[in-house]
Amino acid sequence: METLLILLRGINVGGKNKIPMAELRTWLEGLGFLDVSTFIASGNVVVTTDRSADETAAQIEAALPKAFQLDSEIVKALALTGEDLQGVVDNRPAGFGDQPDKYHSDAIFLIGVDSAEVMPIFNPREGVDRVWPGEGVVYSERLSAQRTKSRLNSIMTSPLYKSMTIRSWNTTVKLLEILKARGADEQA
Repeated sequence: METLLILLRGINVGGKNKIPMAELRTWLEGLGFLDVSTFIASGNVVVTTDRSADETAAQIEAALPKAFQLDSEIVKALALTGEDLQGVVDNRPAGFGDQPDKYHSDAIFLIGVDSAEVMPIFNPREGVDRVWPGEGVVYSERLSAQRTKSRLNSIMTSPLYKSMTIRSWNTTVKLLEILKARGADEQA
């Protein structure tokens, strides 16, 4: 059995594809996932399963639009192990996420594409935006005082945007803490 983080793309965003978290938890339990918990209402789910991360993501992604009334074109699922998420945090660029009062920092998780494929769609504005490729992730940072001048929203026009799900750096770190705590509980 393994604890996995499921990142759902395209639910509870902008009033679309609404799924109450209690219903999502119950539905996932019905699929056989154990110890299902959610963190904030933006599609962050922790489960225990005997399935692989890839199997878990595929099953959830295929079944979710059938169980809930969703626009299936934008809904995707990414399953990460604790080791995967630890790698995202450990391999961040030097200083990334360390100045939350100065920068808005995000982890842009990639689903079925790699950073080399998506980096060309980013058009950072010098002095405002910075982006770095990572393993399964793009690290994105905007100068808070200049965020209205950011060009990072331009990625939304690319078809590749449908293969990304974004989490703030604070949420990413908190999700890692949750996974670590669950792992420690399982070993106790």
